[in-house]
Amino acid sequence: MTDNSRRGPIVIAHRGASGERPEHTLAAYRLAIAQGADFIEPDLVMTKDGVLVCRHENEISGTTDVSARAEFADRRSEKTVDGVTATGWWVEDFTLAELKTLRCKERLPQLRPANARYDGQDQIPTFAEALALALEAGVGLYPELKHPTFLREIGLDPVPAFIGAVQADGGQRAADAMFVQCFETGALRQLAQMSSIRWQCVQLVSASAGPWDRRDLTYADMLSDAGLGAIAEYARGLGAEKSLIIPRGGDGRSLAPTELVARAHATNLVVHPWTFRAENYFLPAELRRGDAGAPDFMRQHGDVDAELRAFYALGVDGVFSDFPAAAVAART
Repeated sequence: MTDNSRRGPIVIAHRGASGERPEHTLAAYRLAIAQGADFIEPDLVMTKDGVLVCRHENEISGTTDVSARAEFADRRSEKTVDGVTATGWWVEDFTLAELKTLRCKERLPQLRPANARYDGQDQIPTFAEALALALEAGVGLYPELKHPTFLREIGLDPVPAFIGAVQADGGQRAADAMFVQCFETGALRQLAQMSSIRWQCVQLVSASAGPWDRRDLTYADMLSDAGLGAIAEYARGLGAEKSLIIPRGGDGRSLAPTELVARAHATNLVVHPWTFRAENYFLPAELRRGDAGAPDFMRQHGDVDAELRAFYALGVDGVFSDFPAAAVAART
């Protein structure tokens, strides 16, 4: 297991340094490494020819220039993924070679206009490329398996492909510097059953809904004492939406912390809340800074340092942040 005890909580670069570069690009990952992140986080989806690539979602019109590519106009389609219907362009309808002709762009230009100047510079990276970068740099990798049930139902099972990629480049050595996360439960259980590699799995949970592969279960159920005990049977950690730890009231201000961190620790689970972002839009009302009447108020940066320090003080074992430099600075 990766030992970060000397440095305190780990800093996980959420989609890379995505507050300062377009997300899930090698440029974003490299900047995060330079800023001192302990882990870089690639979200994984699959191409038509079964290759794992790094995208937050399998619909890519918001993060690439695919909508401007006339040669792919006929690929636009409507799909329902995990109960959500959307129209766009989908990774699983492209081969890797076709995807590599696309270029990445900023997903949130209205909040991060400075990032848009990097539009068009980067290809979509593969998981193998992200893994090779992490191993070369000596940092950990924190991949998320996205929509595994949906992918398996259309004939693209990401779990064997994931195991194969790790076995091909580092094996147990790579896995020892890795956490594997998923909002579903089955993929994490499947990892242990299909491979001799020992994995550090992290069960992701949000403040609403539940795992898509367990329609009989909510995340609230999973966060009961019995539910946490069940998670500890197959996972090393809990990736919790941060409002489950410090909730917010109707006025957007922080409320008193919950006992989730202590309760998870009592079942030997580490806790890694998500996601820490510097823009006022994402911060609790009391930590927003600047002129509230300014048209760009929501994209101005507030006191994310104070938010991070509040979570560190509660004993979390790591944080996901779009701004890894800020998370590293607050930790020290």
